[in-house]
Amino acid sequence: MDVFLTYLIVFLIGGFVCMIGEMLIIFTNITSARILVVFELTGVFLQAVGAYDYISDFAKAGINVPIIGFGASLAKGAIGAVKTHGFLGIFTGGLTATAGGIAAAIGFAFLFSLIFRSHTKK
Repeated sequence: MDVFLTYLIVFLIGGFVCMIGEMLIIFTNITSARILVVFELTGVFLQAVGAYDYISDFAKAGINVPIIGFGASLAKGAIGAVKTHGFLGIFTGGLTATAGGIAAAIGFAFLFSLIFRSHTKK
């Protein structure tokens, strides 16, 4: 029963994040790219004020998988690198912390571009 409750919480939190994104698309003139940036900056902000870890402990993949988790990872990497490497860590820490995810995204995008034939929308 505990596993079912965990899956339910993850589903509800992740669905709520997606619902907010859909509502922004439907009811405002904000583009999808700007909504992406807002979600990423939300993750950065939550990590910077120290609230993200508490939310992540409760929501698990429901908050970690969307772009909010990527923003939090960038911020956590930058904060950690600043503590160890000083000012230069601002520029290197975020990329170091998220390098695996970025490399996977580029690799899968390249692989799928070879498999599927892309075309522009009409």
